[in-house]
Amino acid sequence: MSKTTTPIDTAYPALDPSKAIEQVSAFTEKGVEQSKEVLAKFKASSETTQKALETSMETAKAASSDLSLKTIAALRANTEAGFSHFESLIGAKSLSEVVELQTAFVRKQAEQTVEQCKELQAATTKAVEDVSKPIKSAFEKAVKDLKVA
Repeated sequence: MSKTTTPIDTAYPALDPSKAIEQVSAFTEKGVEQSKEVLAKFKASSETTQKALETSMETAKAASSDLSLKTIAALRANTEAGFSHFESLIGAKSLSEVVELQTAFVRKQAEQTVEQCKELQAATTKAVEDVSKPIKSAFEKAVKDLKVA
């Protein structure tokens, strides 16, 4: 039998269908490999982010508990000071003693309030730093990985 030429053979004489299939197959395999690599990187990044969020939430819970305990302690101290002051006022013998007790109480409460605010501010600042640390680390790692890629 003689080989007949088709219109495709005459229009594209250099086209070899077997080589074209090999090239498409190689291209497809390369695309699949790249997709697998991207998926693996995405999965790793997702897991890292999830761990960072879990750590942040655990830290937030602990920090919240610590702040709550500090606030309760401050409220308790202020309440006890108020009751103690009230008892002192009841036992006062003169108006001048009441004024003196009241002045001393207000000064002491103002100083105590300033100290309590400093403690709560320090605890809050530490809590914010501790909570944001895992997320910040994960973000910096992701940026670094993007720069490398």
